[in-house]
Amino acid sequence: MAGLNNHTNLERNIALELVRTTEAAAIASARYLGLGDKEKVDQAAVDAMRLVLGRITMDGIVVIGEGVKDEAPMLYIGEKIGNGSSPYVDIAVDPVDGTNLVAKGLPGAISAIVLSPRDTMNFPSQFVYMNKLVTGEDSKDCVNIDEPVAVNLKNIAKAKKTHISEITAVVLDRPRHEQLITEIRETGARIKLITDGDISAAIHAAMSDTGVDVLMGIGGTPEGVISAAAIKCIGGVIQGKIWPRNDSELAKAKEAGVHDKVYTTDDLVNSDDVFLAVTGISSGELLAGVRYSGNTAQTQSLVMRSLSGTIRWIDATHDLSKLDKI
Repeated sequence: MAGLNNHTNLERNIALELVRTTEAAAIASARYLGLGDKEKVDQAAVDAMRLVLGRITMDGIVVIGEGVKDEAPMLYIGEKIGNGSSPYVDIAVDPVDGTNLVAKGLPGAISAIVLSPRDTMNFPSQFVYMNKLVTGEDSKDCVNIDEPVAVNLKNIAKAKKTHISEITAVVLDRPRHEQLITEIRETGARIKLITDGDISAAIHAAMSDTGVDVLMGIGGTPEGVISAAAIKCIGGVIQGKIWPRNDSELAKAKEAGVHDKVYTTDDLVNSDDVFLAVTGISSGELLAGVRYSGNTAQTQSLVMRSLSGTIRWIDATHDLSKLDKI
């Protein structure tokens, strides 16, 4: 089994412990929905997630977090999480994927966490952005990020036994994607533009019957690794290439020999035993957001484990008065 050895084998299903962290982060950050303060949204989620993570029995290292130690007092890259006992794991966190969405009261924000055995996540942290291509199980063997957009969309349509006009590509609505959007439209395929949240979009593209067939375009490198973990659980494929923002980053990529490297799903997460928990903050197409009623909060989460292939949808009601005491 890739990425596993005797001292990293995950002997218990830790997924239900992880979902408590994303539920806590979602409940805390959703209080700031629409108030226009991104910093408060993120800080509330980080504080809540860190509190719950610290109580889990594990020896965890944050591989993807809020930044380096000097920039992030908690959940920084390299921070040790848990009580120091087995299992020995890598942790990737995105307390709020879509801080802008929450601050503006827009749909689709989530809280996410990934866990895998120690030294199985590959995060090229010196590069902020990655060009990505994500599609589902039925079309995973017919795409190549180095091929033209039209070729990939034609092949996806063929694999899905449909016309290209029935294929929907999801793309972040950014100026850098003007050419990509033009090329997609020229094929006759449909486009779904999103303002933020490409982890949710990647999950949608990998899952069946979501109305989204492929994710294309440039987004965050950390989100690419978390998306790869989701794809390990769902099936499908992610391919990524470093997208340098300037000549300095291009020079670093060339020096490291990764300027033209295609990162595969296994390159990003090299294990067959991956856990993912995602909780909705503001209601979107993937998950319902946090709903407050009196002294309770309702959440909806998606919890997965790649080893078993189990995908759980969890609707929970939380007694806020009891949680506050904890």
